[in-house]
Amino acid sequence: MFATLDQIFVLFKQWLVGLLPAGLQPVAGVLLCVVVIIGLFPGLFALTVLLERKGLARIQNRIGPNRAGPFGLLQPIADAIKSLTKEDIVPLSADGTVHFLAPLVLVVAVFMGFAVLPMGRNMVLVDMDASLLFFFAVGASTELSVFMAGWSSRNKYSLLGAMRAVAQMISYEVPLLMSSVAVVMMTGSLSLVKIVEAQNHYTWGLPHWYIFTPWGFAGFVMFAIAATAETNRSPFDLPEGESELVAGYFTEYSGFKFALFFLGEYLGMFSISGLGTTLFLGGWSAPFAFLGWVPSWIWFFGKLMLSICVFIWVRGTLPRLRQDQLMNFAWKFVLPMTLLNLFVAGLWRFLGDGWQRWVVCSAILVLAYVIVGRVEMRRQHVGPRSYRYAE
Repeated sequence: MFATLDQIFVLFKQWLVGLLPAGLQPVAGVLLCVVVIIGLFPGLFALTVLLERKGLARIQNRIGPNRAGPFGLLQPIADAIKSLTKEDIVPLSADGTVHFLAPLVLVVAVFMGFAVLPMGRNMVLVDMDASLLFFFAVGASTELSVFMAGWSSRNKYSLLGAMRAVAQMISYEVPLLMSSVAVVMMTGSLSLVKIVEAQNHYTWGLPHWYIFTPWGFAGFVMFAIAATAETNRSPFDLPEGESELVAGYFTEYSGFKFALFFLGEYLGMFSISGLGTTLFLGGWSAPFAFLGWVPSWIWFFGKLMLSICVFIWVRGTLPRLRQDQLMNFAWKFVLPMTLLNLFVAGLWRFLGDGWQRWVVCSAILVLAYVIVGRVEMRRQHVGPRSYRYAE
């Protein structure tokens, strides 16, 4: 019974596809999965927007949306109607073709990333040997779409926002990749399915998730920081800093095109959260062995939504950084720590199974955190050459 519940979507797909002629079954199976992904995550986007608006209202001691429907539950539908009916304004000097294609490129690139995420046992659209490489390859297309939007608008604020966004995303994409390399080193595979399987075993009922190791915890923290910057979320939302740039690279977008950018930002947050869940939190595996009867897809989406709640919490808590702080943090703290973490992961692999490796690896990471952090803080705040006293 529990196995059937776990594979209920897989069995339903097989039954539905089995009704078609044999020659059409492979194509129909892929199209069915694509339709499910395209329908599922925009629906999750609407729910998350409502959750974020309610959560931020509570953090700021406000009520939040409460007019459309009971308790404001129909607010996402009202927002969708407004976006669809709002006038689409394009500046006369803008490049109309590129201006139109920019949000489409963003949304399509983000949707392609979901194709390789294992959302449950036997629940992955494309199981390729280099799925992690594919994920990062298609994710890099979002930088192109952001620059397309800023450049085609013929607006200086949009162009400045696009340049800041591209600089930020390229800077934090390097530590994002480096933090994932440690997982590849330990697993010996670029397949996200095999990475989940490598963590899906237990000792004394406790999981072997990578986050419960010194190198895995450090890698997860660096991954989370870089993922926050990659998705332009607060406190790294400088590309959309309304105090300086009005709305950043999508200043000249309105109506449904703006809604596509809004959708792409949240889909990117879902996608990167799903990747972090897969790499460090065991993917669809249960947190304890005795909970293995719970369907695997529930665990995956539960961890995904927990990550989203952390994103919302951080947005309502931390102030925005300055541009120089943002770039210095990436190149002078996050990147050195991720490179050192690769060395620690290698030590962990070759030091054996004793407690010594826990002590050695933890000591190296803590010492490096203290040294690198204090050096950067002293450089920022002490002396006549610091930013505080710079002319």
